[in-house]
Amino acid sequence: MPPWMQSLMATLALPEYGLSTVFVVAFISATLLPLGSEPAVLGLVKLNPHLFWPAIIVATAGNTLGGAVTYWMGYGAERAYEAVAHRKAEAHALRWLERLGAKACLLSWLPIVGDPLCAVAGWLRLPFWPCTGYMAIGKFARYLVMTAGLLWLFPGTWSFG
Repeated sequence: MPPWMQSLMATLALPEYGLSTVFVVAFISATLLPLGSEPAVLGLVKLNPHLFWPAIIVATAGNTLGGAVTYWMGYGAERAYEAVAHRKAEAHALRWLERLGAKACLLSWLPIVGDPLCAVAGWLRLPFWPCTGYMAIGKFARYLVMTAGLLWLFPGTWSFG
């Protein structure tokens, strides 16, 4: 393995640099790539219980930023499509999202449909900052509930002070 790759792996290794790993994994999992970030968050918190809140916040930030990137990917895809097709795509789901507006991004935490939802929000040119805000709220709630729930299911000695 090249030295630069070893250095990168050491920087992203748990638990020494766990928050950066959680951020990167959460960011990547919010794109259209199929990856779950909850195991990274749970693993970090199980190894370092005092990092419960920082892990939740960092995962939320990384996942929200990844959702924002996916939004812009959808926005760019729509512009490219419009340049070629010269007509607006009409579908039941698109009309539903247009009617709901930025609030639909609250559902960006859902598995399978959440990440494409961010892309569709960009495609529809829904307002970026409200979409990002709703994404952050939904993703924060998911990380909080998932991590706390998994810690409850797999109890140990925890101190969150």
